[in-house]
Amino acid sequence: MSNPRIPYCLATDMPRLAPPDGKPLIVHIVANIEHWPFDRPMPRKILPGPHGMDRSPDVPNFNWVEYGMRCGLPRLLRAIGERGLPATAAINASVIEVYPRAAEAILAAGWEFMGHGLTQRALQNEPDEVPIIDETLARIARFTGQKVRGWLGPGQSQTDHTADLLKERGIEYCCDWLMDDVPTWMRTIHGPMIAMPYSFEYNDVVVWAIDKHSSDEQHRRVVDAVATFERELADQPRVLTLPLHPHVQGVAHRMNHFERTLDMLMARPDTIFMTGSQIADWFVGLGIDDSAVRT
Repeated sequence: MSNPRIPYCLATDMPRLAPPDGKPLIVHIVANIEHWPFDRPMPRKILPGPHGMDRSPDVPNFNWVEYGMRCGLPRLLRAIGERGLPATAAINASVIEVYPRAAEAILAAGWEFMGHGLTQRALQNEPDEVPIIDETLARIARFTGQKVRGWLGPGQSQTDHTADLLKERGIEYCCDWLMDDVPTWMRTIHGPMIAMPYSFEYNDVVVWAIDKHSSDEQHRRVVDAVATFERELADQPRVLTLPLHPHVQGVAHRMNHFERTLDMLMARPDTIFMTGSQIADWFVGLGIDDSAVRT
């Protein structure tokens, strides 16, 4: 196989999936809620180190993400909440203690909590990923009173064993294997798990923090993607994931374009907004054969 977990398949050869509630365009809003510890190197930089030198504390790049937790997150909560839309929070579990008011606001908004590590540090950089995964799931479950069902790795990083460890702990879907426009089954040594569609192309970090596009770029990409999907939706549903970060999407000059995107999608009669677990339940309910990924 081309990869060890998901058999290759042309999208046009996949079994047809009956759309949820008859609506084939499925929109999944995923807000990445992260803790970048002040005394560590920052996971990403908007400004390079002065005179080519990187030092801790990295005040400007820390403040970049801290602005998002203070100002960007309320904007996202308002925009999504005013429209009554469901959303998934991919949350570093330490946010619950470090930013308790943020965690409480997300819980009150009814967003699903998805595991996203303890802090924004790749699992490949941890000496042992097992206690990180265990503590992440335990902290979120204690706070929400609900089992964690989904996972997005910090930096979308996995080791050779991450998927197996997640499945063993009851995780039902994972967003790190973003290789299709619909959910599919992936192999673990503990049985099949759902590979959930995610996105680089509409991800605000890629669009703005990496590629440095104009403020309306994500909106234009979504409009163009929907135009392509319209030719495909009669044959197969499509999951359109909108990955957001409060410090990137939530800045003032981008929020009006994000709200335009939401309103454009909401106006479509063929579109449904769902959380990760809702998409997983829909997919499992279809009874799609998983024998190809059973070991």
